[in-house]
Amino acid sequence: MRFGLVQEDDFLRHDTGAHVENPGRLKAIAAELASSPLPLEKVASRLASDEELTALHAPSLVERLEAVSARGGGWLDGDTFCSPASAEVARRAAGSAIELTRLVTSGDLERGFALLRPPGHHATPDRSMGFCLYSNIALAAHHAGVERVLIFDWDVHHGNGTQDCLYRHPATVFMSLHQSPFYPGTGHPEERGEGPGAGSIYNLPLPAGCADAEYLWAMEQLLDPLLERTDPDLILLSAGYDAHQRDPLGGMAVSTEGFRQMAARLDRWSRRGRTRGRLVGLLEGGYDPRALAASVRATLEAWLEPVAFEPIKASQVSSPVRHLVERLRQSFLGP
Repeated sequence: MRFGLVQEDDFLRHDTGAHVENPGRLKAIAAELASSPLPLEKVASRLASDEELTALHAPSLVERLEAVSARGGGWLDGDTFCSPASAEVARRAAGSAIELTRLVTSGDLERGFALLRPPGHHATPDRSMGFCLYSNIALAAHHAGVERVLIFDWDVHHGNGTQDCLYRHPATVFMSLHQSPFYPGTGHPEERGEGPGAGSIYNLPLPAGCADAEYLWAMEQLLDPLLERTDPDLILLSAGYDAHQRDPLGGMAVSTEGFRQMAARLDRWSRRGRTRGRLVGLLEGGYDPRALAASVRATLEAWLEPVAFEPIKASQVSSPVRHLVERLRQSFLGP
């Protein structure tokens, strides 16, 4: 299997100081992957062009990031920092997401993963927020060059930026599993897209405390049949790991093995129909460095070699989540 990895020291130049989203996250992943080398092909990063960025983002957003970086950096909102190098690094994250995705859709690679900073799934068309500057995964989907893309987001926070960027885009289906109520306060089941994109958004807000069984049950009951119905050419994963039981920001209880099992299901489901195994993961959140690094490695291993798993039984899932998933399955997918 030809599996591409974007891993660049340049992403460390997005200097956020003591912020929880800091360069140490990528350093921990690099150390973890170096301890047990995996058969991954290095994919060179590249900068996104203005034309690529403004396909989904307002020119005023691009101009603001460039201006803030040029004058030495500063806070974009209460928790999103832009350093002197951040505008360029964010362009590189977006460009690398686009490039890696194109290599997979063109057949040069079978699948890939990008260790990006800054993350992207909170960046809306006209606002950088939630540690995110540009919407890396929405841009990757938009420029993928295929007819149908499905984005799955398992970050503990709702990917409001991804959703907003693609809310009227019929070619991309977006499904998010996220903690609720929680930042950023979006991701309700009633948010379904509009205009040409009506019906292309699927949000599953989960209560705090959900563990492996709840996440896997939700994937099996909702994502699996949705993939069967949409038959996408490509699956993109917003790979946030802040639902991990050790994460300081999230309130979930997913284990490293849980992320392996989630990744294994994506691997198996991607081999059906038009997808033909094409998977691309883009790093989002995850703020306990050791848990983040171990979970990224588990994901890559599951995508490199098949992992055995048994379907989750309803008895393993908490009653509130079981009933929520059953209700949303009826609402989203019908009888």
